[in-house]
Amino acid sequence: MKKAILSVLVTLFIAVPAAASDGMINVQSTFNVQETADRMEIILQEKGMKIFNRIKHSEGAAKAGIELRNTELILFGNPKVGSPLMKCRQSVAIDLPQKALIWEDDKANVWISYNDPRYLERRHTITGCEEVLLKIEKALAGIAKSAATK
Repeated sequence: MKKAILSVLVTLFIAVPAAASDGMINVQSTFNVQETADRMEIILQEKGMKIFNRIKHSEGAAKAGIELRNTELILFGNPKVGSPLMKCRQSVAIDLPQKALIWEDDKANVWISYNDPRYLERRHTITGCEEVLLKIEKALAGIAKSAATK
């Protein structure tokens, strides 16, 4: 019994950090992919964000004869938000503009996934930009939550 409990605890301690450290934040949506992406686009525009592109990966895959669950990617940004981050560490520009992936998993759950700003902080060794990172974190979380729920 003790070995079984220890085994479960070891598995949890190994699995949880791996899932948490992948650099993506996943927010479950109560809407389908199309409606979630539509809501996301509207909210982003209302927040003054520019939509650079909306890519319907599942449609592209279908044209190539590949079946893919509904998957859309929205590229968006605002120089007032992204430029201060790039000023902190110019290499972060490789990860900008921001992206939101709206996708359906194998259980028909719909998710909004986006890069965790703290992941970008670590990836680019950003220092001295706590205020900028907090602003981005708060904005992305609020936008994703609004797009995912009623």
